[in-house]
Amino acid sequence: MHTAGRKLLFAFCGRVSTEDQQEPEASRLWQLNRAQALIEPAGGEIVAEYFDVGQTRALPWKRRPRAAALLAALADTHRGFDAVVIGEPQRAFYGSQFGNTFPLFVHYGVPLWVPEVGGPIDPDNEAHDLIMSVFGGMSKGERNRIKVRVHSAMASQALMEGRYLGGRPPYGYRLSDLGPHPNPGKAADGKRLHGLEPDPDTAPVVARIFTEFLSGHGIFAIAEDLTRDGIPSPSAHDRARNPHRDTRAWAKSAVRAILGNPRYTGRQVWNRQHKHEALLDIHDVTLGYTTAMRWNSQDKWIVSKKIVHTPLVDDDVFARVQDLFAVRSRPGTTHQKHRTRNPYLYRGRITCGICTRRMQGQWSHGDAYYRCRFPEEYALANRVHHPRNIYLRESWITVPLDNWLATVFLPHRLDDTIDLMATAAAPDQEPAAAAVARAVIAGCDAKLATHRAALEAGADPTLVTQWIAETQARRVRAEAELRSSSKGAGARMSRDEIARLVRSISDLAAVIQQAEAEDKAEIYRLLGLRLTYAPAQATVRAESSLGSKNHKSPRPTNNRGELVRVRGGT
Repeated sequence: MHTAGRKLLFAFCGRVSTEDQQEPEASRLWQLNRAQALIEPAGGEIVAEYFDVGQTRALPWKRRPRAAALLAALADTHRGFDAVVIGEPQRAFYGSQFGNTFPLFVHYGVPLWVPEVGGPIDPDNEAHDLIMSVFGGMSKGERNRIKVRVHSAMASQALMEGRYLGGRPPYGYRLSDLGPHPNPGKAADGKRLHGLEPDPDTAPVVARIFTEFLSGHGIFAIAEDLTRDGIPSPSAHDRARNPHRDTRAWAKSAVRAILGNPRYTGRQVWNRQHKHEALLDIHDVTLGYTTAMRWNSQDKWIVSKKIVHTPLVDDDVFARVQDLFAVRSRPGTTHQKHRTRNPYLYRGRITCGICTRRMQGQWSHGDAYYRCRFPEEYALANRVHHPRNIYLRESWITVPLDNWLATVFLPHRLDDTIDLMATAAAPDQEPAAAAVARAVIAGCDAKLATHRAALEAGADPTLVTQWIAETQARRVRAEAELRSSSKGAGARMSRDEIARLVRSISDLAAVIQQAEAEDKAEIYRLLGLRLTYAPAQATVRAESSLGSKNHKSPRPTNNRGELVRVRGGT
């Protein structure tokens, strides 16, 4: 608190975004000058700065690194300052942020000074509250106006000039230098204008795809032929494009995207995607929004009126391809997918013995099946002899499997089995997602401490604040994931409940067979059941793991120890 006879010490708070090409230091200085001009007549002195660089105003204070540090300092009785001053309220507050933030200043008794109020904000003054609310609304409106202006300008440049506006060049093209940037300011900074030119390695592949499609080849057949001929897929040709994707073979989706891209006619296309803002945490709207890219419908694409780069196909070929797509699409009403929760007993527990992938549940004609569908193009690329579809009917394995599991509940093994089942259901073992989230939060805390130490040691503030922002955003996402996983963790059966369930029945095989599907699936989970299906031999290998001990059977067996075969196959 301020003591009479000494200077009033202030912390300066500000923000600058680089989205509209602002110079961070110049913005900091003019905001700082406004703040100093406000407090100097009152004998104030700025002793600490909390200035965010590169942070959009839409982010709430708790997600801006330096603003979040200021909020944390408010709770510290040895903070080193008496009040906080803001040079520009529209830079600091957006929408309803003032109403969500100012109560903390009031709670900790730290005055907040703003030039537009002429001094500290009075929490009991309705005019002050109205003024700050208006500035929050103006800030939101200004941001929206900037977005509209930028979007309109880029749409006009793409439509009328056919200008390349950034992003990855499509498969079949590479970037070319078209000279200095037409904007004098950007040209003075050495920025260049770029365009598209055919890539000699991949442009012929694009032409081949269009030619084969018009010759009657299907998308899958084209993908298979390209893979067979050893032609790298788009992701394999340029690993930086999609490092997370499988590069072993051509996918049908890649062929389909090429056939539907009007850029190959020599025209520029823009606005195929847009930034979509969604709440970071629906349970805490004050955390603000997170931004993700979403695809726009084709009617919202901006296509240049003139040809601006070398076409790989002509307009007639492209139009014929689109007509074929329209003809092949099925007419009539769109099929509505109904989301139902079918009781699969072995959900996530059956593995294909050929490709070692988990088999997926599929409900058909009132019966549960498990299917492994291995795309033929990947099988071709990896020389894997895998049928296109492998099916395993649930009822084929349930009875022999339950008979085998009943041996685990024989009288002389019952107590050990109950103990191990209770251990497997122990509630003190939190979900894996929660454990991962806690590890991420701990790592972020360590990094934040390191970054702040580097900032205090004199490191480049622009670079360090960028690191802090990225780490803080990662920590907020991890906190949301932790809350979500903790709320989603279901209740587990206690040892007494398991014991009552097991001991109340004399014929365990009959109980397992007659139990409700959800109870049965829970028993399989507690037993740590894992199944591997070998379709060629029509056999299933089962493993059961309880706690630290394993009870394994190389295969389900009948009473004579022979292989139990399942009906059907692929």
